[in-house]
Order: sequence, then structure tokens, then C-alpha cells
Amino acid sequence: MLARPEKHLCIECSLPYGSENFQYYEGNIDNGPAYWCDRGVLCSPQCSLKHYLMRREEGTLPDEPAPNPFEMDPVYRR
Repeated sequence: MLARPEKHLCIECSLPYGSENFQYYEGNIDNGPAYWCDRGVLCSPQCSLKHYLMRREEGTLPDEPAPNPFEMDPVYRR
């Protein structure tokens, strides 16, 4: 049987959500990712900063906070 493709990857380094090095809110995977934006999840403060700087350079910073991608995804709702 084929493995299901990972839906949530860090948008900067492609680290899959659930990996040992992925940062979670309050350090608990059940709380979801610690970092995200309107384009997806970010695995660490380093990737978050890298993404922010890239968006600032592009002039594409959002005007408001992005909603939690796991609260919008019906697969992960409890």
C-alpha cells in the first residue's frame, strides 16, 4: 500500500510535520505548529525568520495574522 503524502511540510526547508526537529506550540505536537503564515507551516524560528525576511524583500508581507492552518483543515479537527 502506498504511503499517504505528507500534507504539512515546512515551507522553507520541507521538513515534514511530525519530525523530531519540528517545533510545536508549547513543545507538544497535539498543540500544533509553533510557527505558521498564510502560505503554510514553518518548522523553527530560523525558518520563520528566513521566510519573514524573504516576504519583506518581496513586498508580500500580510496585513493581518494568518489563521491556524490546523484549525482550518477538517482532517485535523477534533
